[in-house]
Amino acid sequence: MPFKVKTKMPGQRACNEKDAKGELCVGHLKRWFYDEPRRLNRTPDEEEALKEFGKGAEIYRCERCHTLYRPSPEDRSTAGQRYELRPVSLLGGFIHKRSDH
Repeated sequence: MPFKVKTKMPGQRACNEKDAKGELCVGHLKRWFYDEPRRLNRTPDEEEALKEFGKGAEIYRCERCHTLYRPSPEDRSTAGQRYELRPVSLLGGFIHKRSDH
C-alpha cells in the first residue's frame, strides 16, 4: 500500500490534507517512530515505512488521516528539530549580544 507523503511547511504542526468534501483535516502532526527497536512486532504500516524510508528517518504522521510528512529543509523551529540554541537569562528571555557601534 503506497503512502501519501508530503513535505511540511516551516513551522507546520497541523495536517493540511483535504478530504472528499474539500475540508481540511487539521489533525496534529506527530513524530512517527515506526522503527522502535524495543517493540516485539510491527504493524503492516510500520513494516512498509521501514522498507520505504529506512531506519531513523524523520517522518511525521497525522493523527487523524495518517498522511505522512517529511520535514522541511528550511524549517528552523522546534517542530522541525533543527532549531538553533541560544542562551536564556534567568528571567526566561533570550540573551542578545550587543553590537558595539
